[in-house]
Amino acid sequence: MFTGLIQEQGHIKQIRHQGQTILLTCQASESLLADYAVGDSMAINGVCLTAVKKDQNNFTVDIMPETYQRTTFATAKMNDPVNLERALQFNGRLEGHLVAGHVDCTTRLVEKRVLENALILTFDYPKKLQGEIIPQGSIAINGVSLTVIEISQRHFSIGLIPHSKDQTNLGKLNRGEQVNIETDLIGKYLKVQGQRANRKEMAYE
Repeated sequence: MFTGLIQEQGHIKQIRHQGQTILLTCQASESLLADYAVGDSMAINGVCLTAVKKDQNNFTVDIMPETYQRTTFATAKMNDPVNLERALQFNGRLEGHLVAGHVDCTTRLVEKRVLENALILTFDYPKKLQGEIIPQGSIAINGVSLTVIEISQRHFSIGLIPHSKDQTNLGKLNRGEQVNIETDLIGKYLKVQGQRANRKEMAYE
C-alpha cells in the first residue's frame, strides 16, 4: 500500500524484453535504497512491483504480461523518468490517499495549460472507469495522489502546484502521452455495491 506522495524521480536504466515480460532496472538515490531489499515493494509510476535484484543505486523488478498490458511499461524507454515511492509504513502519517499500486488502465493527456501558479492537465475519461472519478475526489496518476478538479463525460482535469510539477514526471508530459491511473479504492467499492443493488432490484421486478 502507498500514499501517492512521490519520494523521488528515478530513471529507467535498462529494459530487457521477452515477449510481454520485462526485466526493468531503475536508477535511484542511495538514500532511497538504503534499507530497500530484494522482495520489497516499490511503486514505479504508480505500479506496485517487487525487487528481484538490488545494488547501491539500482534495483530491478519483474513485470509480467498482465502488468505489461495494463500500464505504460509496454512503451517505456531507456532514461524515461519514473516516479518512485516506497511502501507505506503504518506507524507514520497518512498523507495523500491510500493507493494500492494496482493500475486500472492508461489514459492520454489531451490538454495542458497554466493557470497562475497551477499547471492544469486534462485527460481522457476511460469509459470503463465511469462513476469512479468524481469532482474533488482522489485519483493517482503515475502514482501521484491528486484531487480531481473538473469532470465531463469525456474528460477530467487535475491541477499541479509547482512542487508537484517539479518533483514528479507529470510536469514533463506532452499532449498525447499516456499515463497510468488508479481510481480511489472507496469509489471502486461504492460503484460495485451500487451495481449489485441495481441487479437485485431488477431481479425483484
